[in-house]
Amino acid sequence: MLGREDGLAHACGIEVMNLQIDKQRLSSEIEKLAAISDAEPPAVTRIVFTPADMKARAWVISRCEEAGLAVRQDAIGNIFARWGGADPAAPAVGTGSHIDAIPNAGKYDGVVGVLGGLEAIRALQRGGFRPKSSIELLVFATEEPTRFGIGCLGSRLLSGTLSADAAGRLTDREGESMDEVRRKAGLNGNLQDVKLPTGYYKGFVELHIEQGPLLQRAQTSLGIVMRIAAPASLRISIEGAGGHAGGVLMPDRKDALCAAAELILAIESAARSSGAPDTVATVGVCEVFPGAVNSIPSRVHLTLDIRDTDQARRDRVMQTIERASQNISAKRQVSIQSELLNADAPADCAPEVRKAISESCREHGFPFLEMVSRAYHDSLFISRIAPTGMLFIPCRNGYSHRPDEYAAPEDIARGALVLAEALAKLCNGSR
Repeated sequence: MLGREDGLAHACGIEVMNLQIDKQRLSSEIEKLAAISDAEPPAVTRIVFTPADMKARAWVISRCEEAGLAVRQDAIGNIFARWGGADPAAPAVGTGSHIDAIPNAGKYDGVVGVLGGLEAIRALQRGGFRPKSSIELLVFATEEPTRFGIGCLGSRLLSGTLSADAAGRLTDREGESMDEVRRKAGLNGNLQDVKLPTGYYKGFVELHIEQGPLLQRAQTSLGIVMRIAAPASLRISIEGAGGHAGGVLMPDRKDALCAAAELILAIESAARSSGAPDTVATVGVCEVFPGAVNSIPSRVHLTLDIRDTDQARRDRVMQTIERASQNISAKRQVSIQSELLNADAPADCAPEVRKAISESCREHGFPFLEMVSRAYHDSLFISRIAPTGMLFIPCRNGYSHRPDEYAAPEDIARGALVLAEALAKLCNGSR
């Protein structure tokens, strides 16, 4: 069990709450959830609304019900597990993250915030804490963009950032719409009803692995996020002309893949030339048609992910990429069309939530690093409707979205402990 260092707390004149994190149980639950996957261990693959994802959802719901939480799901599949407070009409205090996983991912991304959040609630229950406001664990649906090309669909709908009509029309690679896919998964409600009412949350805290190396480099076990980066994503279609690899001479070619290769390098150059290390751009998908060794590629589809902590700088890089696209199109006589999927603003984490987290760290004598989140999370969109903060723990070498993603059990338990006390501070309960 990981708990408060009572001597330090008494010395500082702080009221002691007897909180203990069951590190062994938490680690075991992370392993059990990782086993619900479409990939061989240690990799984890859980694409939203697939059988593996639905089985994982059911498993998490059963753990929440075992903890005495009242569980509901909305029309997009967001899961709400509530511990009722003394004032059920008061705005709730929320925590949570996601459990869907990209192909060939690791077992900690998102999961630490879900199972760590659940253990934080159980620790408060075991410690005899009585919440004034309800405390709610929120498992966001469709955080990863793998299936529908845009991430954080659950939180976008909760915050009203994305309209229900636009979300319902999104399609996967098989051409099935979001509405068709979710209804096959048994989610038959109206997407219009997903948006949360004004003032639903008093505060929200997301526990997450850093997905970067800064905490490890600083030899610091906790990070308090000050700002979350601004993401944008695009689908790019390049249309050239196909033909036999031996029959079409080089001067006559309109090779879509060569144009794509040039554009990918231009994207890399635009990000590197922004003048700031926070600008990153990634082409993560390149689909080539017809995909035959002796056939000139006639069509290529790319996906572009670009992020920055500064929205104006990100947008300038996007403009540079658009100019490069036009130049490559003219030079190579191919058509290049871009579809903007999202271009979201960055977010500042709320001072009152950061204060609750930092006070919890100080009460334990845990050092922390104030930092930005260069990855974006559901908290980016929840911040549009509620005071929001994020608490980071280290992940080994900064690795994430890969099978060797790893967070130490001690770091996870420490994060859950700080989270528990931050939730207690935000909901103004008593022990």
